[in-house]
Amino acid sequence: MSITDDVPVGTAGTAGAPGTAGNTDYDPSAFRQVFEHNFTWASAVERNIHRYAHRTALTDSVTGASWTYRQLGEVTGALVAGLAAHGVGVGDLVGYQLINRPEFAFLYVASQGLRAVSSPMNFRLAPAETAHILSTSRPAIFFYEASLAKDVATALELSSFRPPVLVEVDAPAGDESGAGAGAGDEGERAGGHHSSTPDPAIPGALRFADLLVDGAPSFRAPTDGTVWDETSRLYTSGTTGMPKAVPLTSLNETLSAHDAIMHFPLGPTDRTMNMSPWFHRGGNYCAGPNTMFYVGGEAVTLPQFEPGLVLDLIQKHRLTYVIGAPTNLERLAETQEAEPRDLSSLSGIVTMGAPLERAAALRYQATLTKRIANGYGTTEAFWNTYLRPEDLPDAAGAAGRACLDDDVAVVKVYDDRFADPTDTIAKDGSEVGEVIMRTVKSGYAYAGNPEEQAKKFRDGWMYPGDLATWDEDEIVTIVGRKDDMIITGGENVHPVQVEEVLAGHPGVADSIVTGLPDPEWGEIVVAYVVRRTGQLPDEAAAAAELDRFCQDSVALARFKRPRRYAFVDELPYTATGKKQHYLMKQQSASDAQAGLFVTP
Repeated sequence: MSITDDVPVGTAGTAGAPGTAGNTDYDPSAFRQVFEHNFTWASAVERNIHRYAHRTALTDSVTGASWTYRQLGEVTGALVAGLAAHGVGVGDLVGYQLINRPEFAFLYVASQGLRAVSSPMNFRLAPAETAHILSTSRPAIFFYEASLAKDVATALELSSFRPPVLVEVDAPAGDESGAGAGAGDEGERAGGHHSSTPDPAIPGALRFADLLVDGAPSFRAPTDGTVWDETSRLYTSGTTGMPKAVPLTSLNETLSAHDAIMHFPLGPTDRTMNMSPWFHRGGNYCAGPNTMFYVGGEAVTLPQFEPGLVLDLIQKHRLTYVIGAPTNLERLAETQEAEPRDLSSLSGIVTMGAPLERAAALRYQATLTKRIANGYGTTEAFWNTYLRPEDLPDAAGAAGRACLDDDVAVVKVYDDRFADPTDTIAKDGSEVGEVIMRTVKSGYAYAGNPEEQAKKFRDGWMYPGDLATWDEDEIVTIVGRKDDMIITGGENVHPVQVEEVLAGHPGVADSIVTGLPDPEWGEIVVAYVVRRTGQLPDEAAAAAELDRFCQDSVALARFKRPRRYAFVDELPYTATGKKQHYLMKQQSASDAQAGLFVTP
């Protein structure tokens, strides 16, 4: 008998898809109950806490402390209780602006134990950018690095919202973070207060230790949690340069972990270290805590990239994978060639953020490891194409084929509308279109920003604005961007934000900020400046003055400031008065070769 004969639409047989009929009279409601409540990312962590109780889950490369999965359960359970005691509950945002350190991982796990939302922020943001996030997201609690206290204090002054609870996280040497609770440590319990530690720099702020509750039960996935809960809220740059909030569900968390596990591949015996900041989607979710705590492997922290240190840590901890941008690999190769380490433990290196050129791929394969892979993606959708080790070096420069559970197409570009996913360009490797993707790793939204959301998402597809070609094997090659974003060292810089800061200088009449190709950073930020009459007459002094002006700005992160200046008489505009950034980007390399740029 057909389900459509006897069962109304939306009742028995439809549990997996509300409002639609199944194809038989089978009732999947029991499966749906298990799927929705036990396929959460938090459920996977809870399983590993007892399944791999004595295996190492996390190692702090700074202090050498480590946590087994049992200990991970203990410290995150103590943190769950502490967060709850300080008013954090279902749906509340737990904001934190931290480097790659154990506390980051603990907060990521503990937030999900309360059905709260983990919300990491870029620790490199300018105070005005942090203030924007605080004002719009209104976190119930905010954790920050002690070393960033001055900028955080400025952000709090600029923000229209002050989180009810502030928590300062000290350097590992203070040992109030839980580093003392690692495997093999018989000293003071995690979070023990040390009298030698100074009070928090921001009045009223707590210490991380204050949130760890003695005797609390081990971490448990919330019984009322579902795969549809929002569990993370990440941030990416918008067209104005201010961050956009990217919500992710627990199901996104789980399927992102599955994706990385399949593509590396990864297992519970792997030890990984991501050289990118964990606040990035490609940091936490690419063999960072998201993936490793799900598969039962070990994540090793790296607070700051230094090539010699990374090579030493590979050798010391017998790491199986390291992950980072091509700029990281370039510096690793240089250092390994000068002073070789034992890298025989590596199963591979995965890189993201930019393509690998053939000569670079061959060098890294010879110097670091034979197995080099490259992923392409976004904050909103994780990675969606993957260039496998066997694709190199023949497909060097490409972004690879669609990931296993993703649909990827390269469609025609129109000024006034989205191209339909079936309106594809030729698979000839030369025609240029926009690469789009449909993926279960995206939340398909920008929280509180429907205008920007409408520009990126349509009918289950994401239109990220990247231009690409593809060939008959559907290998995608990224060739540029529809917008004018600059990507320097894996970080996004939008020209408009920098131009607005420069416009605040009395000597600047106009400017166009763009990217200049750079072998180490991918691109560096450069500015073409029109000076006001009689102002900034000496170019060298002018470049130094504008560099100082940008560094002093509370609205601009230091990594976004121009590193070169060219002083010109006029800038190109369209007939409707829009700056033509792409023209300056096209000529920046030749201008650099001609010596037009001045370095501060």
